[in-house]
Amino acid sequence: MKLVLIAVVALVLLGAGASMLYTVDEADQAIIVQFGEPIGGVIAEPGLKVKLPWQNVRYFDKRLLVWDGDVTQIPTLGREFILVDTTARWRISDPLLFLTSVRDEAGARTRLDDIIDSVVRDMVSSTELEEIVRSKDWEVNVEDLEDPTLAERSDVNLEMQPKLGRELLEQEILTRARASMPALGIELDDVRIKRVNYIDSVRQQVEQRMIAERQSIAERFRSEGRGRSQEILGNMERDLRRIRSVAARKAEEIRGNADAEATRIYGVAFNADPEFFSFFRTLESYRALGANSTLMLRADSDFFRYLEQSQGLE
Repeated sequence: MKLVLIAVVALVLLGAGASMLYTVDEADQAIIVQFGEPIGGVIAEPGLKVKLPWQNVRYFDKRLLVWDGDVTQIPTLGREFILVDTTARWRISDPLLFLTSVRDEAGARTRLDDIIDSVVRDMVSSTELEEIVRSKDWEVNVEDLEDPTLAERSDVNLEMQPKLGRELLEQEILTRARASMPALGIELDDVRIKRVNYIDSVRQQVEQRMIAERQSIAERFRSEGRGRSQEILGNMERDLRRIRSVAARKAEEIRGNADAEATRIYGVAFNADPEFFSFFRTLESYRALGANSTLMLRADSDFFRYLEQSQGLE
């Protein structure tokens, strides 16, 4: 009986001892809670710790935590409706104050939703779109643009120097949001705008405008191409006429020289033997007559002189 009692007491003591021991990880910090109220200070040193059996331990992460806001539709100062996606990095700086104000990380994210979203909405709605998407040191030399039509756009001033720019705008959002964090035991480390986009209806209008601009640029290139094509064809036609003219003149010169040379040769041949030359030319005339040629000549014509002579020889 005594052994059973001793065993029961040992088990009770063992259970109580187990419930009195807890560990704190290097990435965590802890607070002892008794009947729902925090007891003592923050336990930041890692290792094995002791508490009373009826006390609980609440752990809080020391590391940098991530907050991602919902994509929000916000009008800019120029009334362009845009979708803004924001993210932030934060940590628990005062676990005791954090526990009493927001209880846990879920409650903290809810408060961050309210605070950061409100600041972002106020800043974006009071800022021009160019200030949100450009950097402060962003500069454009209109004279160096490959597409000169961009300088003629009336909806965007490419030469305007941003007053804030994306970086300073994010810094101002961080400064304003930080003002509400000390009361929550939170340290806000950074706030960034991840993405800015037009809403669907505005995006479609922008896309249609971009398509129209690209088509205008394409038509300008086509017009320039057609003009250049006509210029090239005109130059080619002029060169062809010049080449043909030169070739025709050269051909006439060659023909003239050939005719002169032929006339000279005929002259030399006629002077060497006039009778043979006359005979040769007459034969050429005979050869030129077709099979169905009909000539009306006198019987004593010189044209038949060699024919009559050839018959007489027979």
